[in-house]
Parts: sequence; structure tokens; C-alpha cells
Amino acid sequence: MPENREDRSQQIPYRSESDGDLEAVVSLWDLDLKLLDSSKKFKEHVGLAFRGEVTLWEAYPALAKPAFAALIRLVIDTREPHTIRLDDPRRGKRNILASYIQAGLLIMETNAVALNGSLTSEHNERARLIHQATHDALTGLPNRRQFSAALAQLLPANGKMGPALMQLDLDDFKPVNDTLGHGAGDIVLKLAAERIKEALGRGGTVYRLAGDEFAIIQAGPQRAFEAEQLADTLVAEFKKPFTVNGIALFVGVSVGIAIAPRDGNEGEQLMKAADVALYAAKKEGRRRARTFDPAMLIVVEQRELLRRSLRVALQRDEFFIEYQPLVEPSSTVVGFEALLRWRHPTLGIIPPAAFIPMAEADGLMREIGQWMLEEACREALAWPEHYTLAVNLSPAEFLTSGLTDRISQTLDIVGFPAERLELEITEGVLLERTTNNLDTLNTLNVLGIQISLDDFGTEYSSLSYLKNFPFDTIKIDRYFIRDLLQDTKSQTIVRSVIGLAHGLDMRVTAEGVETPQQAAWLRDEGCDRLQGYCISPPLSADRLGEFIRQGARTQSAATFDEFRAGQ
Repeated sequence: MPENREDRSQQIPYRSESDGDLEAVVSLWDLDLKLLDSSKKFKEHVGLAFRGEVTLWEAYPALAKPAFAALIRLVIDTREPHTIRLDDPRRGKRNILASYIQAGLLIMETNAVALNGSLTSEHNERARLIHQATHDALTGLPNRRQFSAALAQLLPANGKMGPALMQLDLDDFKPVNDTLGHGAGDIVLKLAAERIKEALGRGGTVYRLAGDEFAIIQAGPQRAFEAEQLADTLVAEFKKPFTVNGIALFVGVSVGIAIAPRDGNEGEQLMKAADVALYAAKKEGRRRARTFDPAMLIVVEQRELLRRSLRVALQRDEFFIEYQPLVEPSSTVVGFEALLRWRHPTLGIIPPAAFIPMAEADGLMREIGQWMLEEACREALAWPEHYTLAVNLSPAEFLTSGLTDRISQTLDIVGFPAERLELEITEGVLLERTTNNLDTLNTLNVLGIQISLDDFGTEYSSLSYLKNFPFDTIKIDRYFIRDLLQDTKSQTIVRSVIGLAHGLDMRVTAEGVETPQQAAWLRDEGCDRLQGYCISPPLSADRLGEFIRQGARTQSAATFDEFRAGQ
């Protein structure tokens, strides 16, 4: 391990030459020479008003001289402390400016004092500022800045095995914030930090990087199985509930492991390897640990290829729409749900679950959603006039400004009646900006557009949504339909949702109806609409006409069976 030079700069044996004025002015700077924090006297001392960003050269213009600037660079490069004597013509005196590196920060002290190692108020202020700049305020853990400094000090590693790095990400943490508030989320983060520290013991250091992201550095040479044992212990510990305000919350953890120099011998390399391993752990189902393997890079590279391709998919006309029928239990077709599809030129059909979250994260859903709405409305003009069109709105699209105006303009341009359009949203889009969301839904309602609450029962299922928001339809998720005939709990839930919706003057649609037996049960319980492979799989636009013609000739579900058999 390289020599720890920072220890030698903990006590700076310099004394002021300013006629007994021993009050230190302390400022902390990142290594790009931008101000991070300072003592109360700093602003008065340098006579500089605080702005969003202050550079060292603005605070101390004299340091911009080539000789002084070179000395500051020497401090950063060598980690060796130096003093600079600066004349202060405003006060007619000379100051001593001590500069040194500590905890990955450039510390500047004017009139620094150290009396035989005893702590003075100046030392206390310096310690407070350094701790504040290098520790997370919520959990008290070392922060990302200290993490980066520690990793830089440990790498490159010599020998076959070096330090181990673990990237940790909490699973199912967002619902805690969304349902119980950020106060409860903060409590969980504090408890999680303590749980990680207890599992780690003296075997390393844990850092909070951001949000619900943590990292662990095990500084000594590590064998892979030792790091994996610790990671498995962490995963097991996080299977235990957190108790917040008397409520038991289950928040798991996923862990990615990388070991130097095998998986990378520079900070950025090792962090990327651990992050790739973390991605693999989450992709495999979360609540598990994975050690980096070069083969994992193939998955990441494919994901990045997909992301790059997604950015040009709309321009290259690679998206298309399929339509799945919505029927009443009498087998009368009442409309279709539009389902977005992507045909990649080399990878084939990409499932929506693979590309829609990516499009949301990259800010592409507004443009894609606009195309889908307009295209679906144009194709729906050819349907019988009493058929409705259901279109999903992603959370990212719903929360963009000007949504109602864009929808209204699209309907006007295409000439599609608003009362035939049904927009489907999930409960997740209602968790933030409640007032704005209510205004949006009310405006759509005034336009005559129907609103459907999709996937009901799988997210938060708050009854306040049903009371406060103007929904026309509740869609019961396929999760409750799948084992409907065998599971009495699912039956009870479905009956309750149907009764609740009808009591609120709302329709109920059941998704994922796969068998005639499920359809018969739902019909007997009063479900208004059915959707699923029992009726028909999603159909391309050119197959839709045939389905409509056959469905119009009969009220019997047998015709749908005949139609499917002919596909």
C-alpha cells in the first residue's frame, strides 16, 4: 500500500506574524480549486461575496501569480504541505497562508496555529469543516468525496489480490418514500447504514454515495470468497424487516463485487466493474450479490447498443402498434388497447418491458408517446364508430408539461372523437405533484376523454386515488386473474374490487384472461370487460379488420376461437 502522506499534514506547525492576531480563516477546496466550505471568518477575510461557485483565484488573487500557482499545484500533486507569505495591503500586514491536503481536500488556512498539538478553537473549526465536507449529513458515513480519495490512495494495487470494492443498492426503497414519506425513508437509510456497519465490523469502511447507494472498501488484500461471504451476509441481514413508526418494512439489498487488480487497477475501472456486477445482481432478480465476470460486459454492451438504437428508432420507422380486443362478457367487442412494439433491425422484436423504462430514463417517451397516440387514432378511424381506443400513458410522459394541450391538438388534427379515447395510467404517476395530476386528469375529463387506472392492486392501491381522481375504469391486473380459479384470496380481492368500482360508478376490466373458465367466473361476478388471450392475442393493424368482421357477425366466444385457430 502506498505511504499515507496525509497523516503528516494533520498538524501544521505554523504561527502567524500578524502582531498576535491568531484567529484562523479556514477554507476547503476541491482539487479543481472550487470552494466547498469555509469558516465564518473566511468571507470577511477575503472580502468576497458568496456566489454559487467561487474559485481559489477569486478568493486569493495573489495566488494566480505563476510562482504561487505552481506551489498550489505542487501541494495537490505531492500531498506535501506548504506555506505562502502574502502581503495584505488593505490591512498593512503580512499573512501566512498554509496549504495542505487532508481527506482528499485542499485546506487553506490564514494565520494557522498549532500549539504543541493542543486543540484550539481554530483546530476545532477546521475539524468541523473537514468532517462536514467528507461525511454524509444524514447517516454520518463517509461520503462520495472521501470514497474517491480512499480508492485513489489504495490503487494501483501490487500483487495478485488487492482491495475489494462493493457497490450496494437498496431494493424496494422508493415505495417507502412514496407511501410513507421522506421522513420514513430517512429513517430506513439510517437503519440501513447501521446494519451495514454491524455486518462489516472492522473489515472495511462503508460509504454513502448518494440516495440509497452505498459502497464498501475492504482495504487489505482480499480473496474472492471472503468478499462474497461478506456480501452474502449483507444480503441475509437485509431480509430482516426495518421497523419504522411501528410498521415493518422490507427493504432488501443488491451487491456488486469487484477486486483489484483482477477486475481493474484504477478507481474508475474498479467502480465500473462493481457497477456491472450490481446490474447483473438486479437483472437476476435483486436481493443477491454477484462478483464481476468479464462475460457480464456483454450484457451491458448489448444494453448500451439498445439504448443507442432506441434514440433513432422513431426516425427509422421501427415502431409499430398491435391491438388487443376489449370485450364485454357477452363477447361483444367494445374496443381495443393499443400496444407499442419495437422491431429492431438486427435483434428483432424488443419487448416493451425492455425498452420503455430505457426510453423514460433517456427522456424519449414524450416524442414516442406522441407518435403512438397520433398513429393509433388514425388507425382507429377505420373501426366501427362505437369502438373505443385505449392508449397507455407512461409516468414520464404523463408528468411532462403541456400534456393536455398536445392530446387535444392531436385529436383535432386527426379528427378522432375525444369520447372514444381512453387513456390508461398507473398509480405510480399519481405519487408526486398531486395537485398538478388532479388538474391534468380533470382537464382530460372535461375534454370527454375516459381515464382508466391500470394494473390496480399491484402498486399502492390507495383508496384516496379512487376518491380524489376522476377515473372511469379500474383495470384488475393479470396477477390476480392468473390463479383466480384456484386461489380463494384472489377471488375475494377481485370480488371486492368489482364491488368497490361499481359502488363508485366505475367500470371494471380484467386483464390477462386466459381461459373460458376464468371468463365465465368474471362474467358471473359482474366484471364489465375482459381482455386477454382467451379472447385474442394482440393483433397487427392489417389483421384487425378481419377480427372486427368476424366478431361483428356473432355474439359467441366460439367465433373468437375460430379466428385464433385460423391465425
